[in-house]
Amino acid sequence: MSITRKVKKVRLSNKAKKVLRGSSPGMTLIEVLVALALFSIIAIAFASGLGTASKAVFTADVRTNAESLARTQMEYVKNQDYYPAPQGGVGNYTKILDIPSGYTIWSVNRAGVPVNGGGSDDVIGVPWDSENNEDVDEDAGLQKITLVIKHEGRVVITLEGYKINR
Repeated sequence: MSITRKVKKVRLSNKAKKVLRGSSPGMTLIEVLVALALFSIIAIAFASGLGTASKAVFTADVRTNAESLARTQMEYVKNQDYYPAPQGGVGNYTKILDIPSGYTIWSVNRAGVPVNGGGSDDVIGVPWDSENNEDVDEDAGLQKITLVIKHEGRVVITLEGYKINR
């Protein structure tokens, strides 16, 4: 018993025949250059986006580290004994020891200017009048501590807190 199959012939278009036979003219130099230009534009846009994203991540990391450093320093000052400021002077508190590389801790003096403490290891406490919200000459048991955290010379964050004589 023989099985006969009917095979349907597939007809190819003239273009497909030329491509399969290798007689297609191919792409012109202009088409290749246009495709390369489009690819280059897309690659540049992608690389630019990556650069912007990495800069944003770096900035966020610096800000997070500065905020953590400021909060740690403020808590460190609050846990120290109260140092009464002399008449017209300021209270001086010790800075933390393990400051990350590139960061510096400054405090703000009576004139509102960031300074690197009374000494290189000091944080300044300015005697404060909370009712009038201003500095005073006589220390009545409340000092305003303003910390300025700098990274590579640029101000990143400023944190204010108060030291109370308990």
